[in-house]
Amino acid sequence: MGRWRHGIGQLLAFGWQEALSCVFAVGVFGCLALSRLVALPLAPYDAVLVGCLLLTGVLWATGVETTREVAVIGVFHLVGFALEVYKVRMGSWSYPGHGHTKLFDVPLYSGFMYAAVGSYILHAWRRFDLELSGYRPVPVTALAVAVYANFFTHHRLPDLRWPLALALVWACRRTWVSFRVRRARYRMPLAVSFALIGFFLWLAENAATYLGAWRYPHQAGGWQPVHAAKFGAWSLLVVVSFVLVAAVRHRPGAGGSGAAGPGPPGPPTPG
Repeated sequence: MGRWRHGIGQLLAFGWQEALSCVFAVGVFGCLALSRLVALPLAPYDAVLVGCLLLTGVLWATGVETTREVAVIGVFHLVGFALEVYKVRMGSWSYPGHGHTKLFDVPLYSGFMYAAVGSYILHAWRRFDLELSGYRPVPVTALAVAVYANFFTHHRLPDLRWPLALALVWACRRTWVSFRVRRARYRMPLAVSFALIGFFLWLAENAATYLGAWRYPHQAGGWQPVHAAKFGAWSLLVVVSFVLVAAVRHRPGAGGSGAAGPGPPGPPTPG
């Protein structure tokens, strides 16, 4: 009975830390829901942008997000928005409707959805006291850059996502993520954590498209589930987010880098 009680307590503690790690992402998702379900004086895209800016300011002012974390989140915003502009131009998805804060047919708030993924990894890193063993930053970072480039180039060149995914599994084959829940430490393969976060992002994407945050071509006649293949694209995008955080956080021979558990809602899946 004591073992069961301890296990349930650990699970609840893990879930609470996960919820705290997702605070920025939940706030962004709340802005999306509010803009679609409540009549506001602003267009939905504009209202979400205002909400995300206010959310960022409040989290920074209250110390939930540090100045350094806000700066890193800003980098995620720029990286994500650049990808959004290209993908919308290529017809991968669209943002129908009017908005004063749309640039190149992409609402400026879209970058915050990528930033939400980065915020989750930053918070999980700190709250779970994440550590890596066997991490090889040079090959993993090189492959992450290739993954990001492939999101652009596969429209005109052969799609290399599967070879890149296999190469990432190989590069991470000996890398483990150690995380702390209260006084106990657990670990999992880094590649498994990428897949777990990608899966929960895919679930969140289904909810976001249901709310009309963006629309895939097959959803033009009404909402339909996002294709299961997008789960793989999400897992690859998580790798890109991870190496950006690792470039700031990871110090060889010291604790503190990784990704573990389910992640937050996010933007349309590159693919």
